[in-house]
Amino acid sequence: MSDALRIIPLGGLGEVGKNMTVYETGGELMVVEAGLAFPRDEHLGIDLLLPDFGYLLGRRVRAVVLTHGHEDHVGGLPYLLREVDVQTVVATRLTLALVKSKLDEHGVGKSTELLEAAPGDDPLELGPFRVGMIRVAHSIPDAVSLVVETDAGRVVHTGDWKLDHTPVDGQRTDVGALAEVGNLGVDLLLGDSTNAERPGSTGSERLVGEAFRTLIPLRTGRVLVASFASNIHRMQQAADVAIECGRKITVVGRSMRKNLNIARNLGYVDIPEEAIVSPGEAAELPPGDVLALCTGSQGEPMSALTRVAYGDHPTLGVEPGDTVIISAKPVPGNELRVHDSINQLARAGAEVLHEEIAPVHVSGHACQEELRTMLSLLRPRYVMPIHGEYRMLAAHGKLAREAGVPEDRIMLAENGSVVELSRGGARLVDRVDAGVTFVDGLRVGDVQDVALRDRRRLADDGVLIVVTTVASSDGGEIAPPELIARGVVESEDLLDELRVEADRVVQSLAAEHATEIKLLQEHIHDAVGQIVYDRTRRRPMILPVVIEI
Repeated sequence: MSDALRIIPLGGLGEVGKNMTVYETGGELMVVEAGLAFPRDEHLGIDLLLPDFGYLLGRRVRAVVLTHGHEDHVGGLPYLLREVDVQTVVATRLTLALVKSKLDEHGVGKSTELLEAAPGDDPLELGPFRVGMIRVAHSIPDAVSLVVETDAGRVVHTGDWKLDHTPVDGQRTDVGALAEVGNLGVDLLLGDSTNAERPGSTGSERLVGEAFRTLIPLRTGRVLVASFASNIHRMQQAADVAIECGRKITVVGRSMRKNLNIARNLGYVDIPEEAIVSPGEAAELPPGDVLALCTGSQGEPMSALTRVAYGDHPTLGVEPGDTVIISAKPVPGNELRVHDSINQLARAGAEVLHEEIAPVHVSGHACQEELRTMLSLLRPRYVMPIHGEYRMLAAHGKLAREAGVPEDRIMLAENGSVVELSRGGARLVDRVDAGVTFVDGLRVGDVQDVALRDRRRLADDGVLIVVTTVASSDGGEIAPPELIARGVVESEDLLDELRVEADRVVQSLAAEHATEIKLLQEHIHDAVGQIVYDRTRRRPMILPVVIEI
């Protein structure tokens, strides 16, 4: 049907991160979220993971609508704007400020309108889409759920949310507005599934503040609090306790300083100017007078806390008597990095408190009881779990069945699935390509599987470079081969044997007047590689370099 609404997740399903969903009707496109994900150990040398924008290339996007300012929802926006023609970016006040700073850093977005919206405003008319916002509590201010209306029906896209009855900023999830939308009728619910496996309800953000109030006054050394740079409420609560204890506050980590400045300028954070000192000034103060807010809760290699842990930070360090509070949960895949940082901090003598041993973190996502409440408020005809690994989506689907949604109206989709909503109902109708785009330094999207394969091989078995100099006239050897080994067992006997073998290959080919460089390289590669495997059972990357003189 011409009025059908196609909903196509390009990221965020079957995974945690890089959330992006396309809404398409009447020949126009709207995108909800433009997130990124962080690489896992198998993504050697890769900096960021983005959704595959291929479906959007060459087409005009009427609007990108953002539910809140976390990186897994907005971090991919600068890369999207480089590749795709986007007319408008819509977000709440804080989200838009964070996004604008990000776009300015990347030097993009000047041709894209940035439109501020707020819960309670009249729905925005974005071509064939009418988009309203409902306030929800999360671990960052100004988070919203979206109500998307088209000729095909009404869709609620929850974004990330929880029912926090005592939020730090007093802004609770607006259950009244959700109930009103439920009374109007919801054709399809796209719901956050991150905590769908966890029973009960998520704790209030204030619980973390109470833990800070209990723990920090007892400490006599430095206190470092590591959290996500976007967790404005967490930083406010830590700062409040520091001020009460007579400590000065220093902010360490570029992204945290930037976000805190934006939040302070907009009035989302209240920290007196005289309470803040630079990291250099903090280093001159007695340890018991300092509280440091820092990045690195995920063990990121160049983050502030990781550098502190390895003694590599220019101004901040830890010593016996100091306390480090990691106020975040490791994102799946980051656990080993976080544990490495904890071990290094403990080795330096610091006491490390994290969620497994102290109540220093609560989730920003709804658990099972809250998800049941959302389902009862909205009473959707169809449910499509989003934002989570497949087991989380399945758990959310089970909750929907228990809430009375028929089995055939629960759609466990994947990235690239095409869900079509019309007045007759919703159904899975097609698939589009929805892979992953790698960001490697300044390059986006051109890192192929072969590059990752080579990086794994280098990490596992090392590299062996064989340099041979030959005469251009007859291919004869001018100087004995030189070997450069990195990450290979460097036995002198083995290296001597490899030199002899490379020499033999070159002499043999020269006798046959085989002077083609590619041929020389291939024979050296095969002969040297076979000996290395026979002696070590390893297959290093072998790079024959033939220089003609």
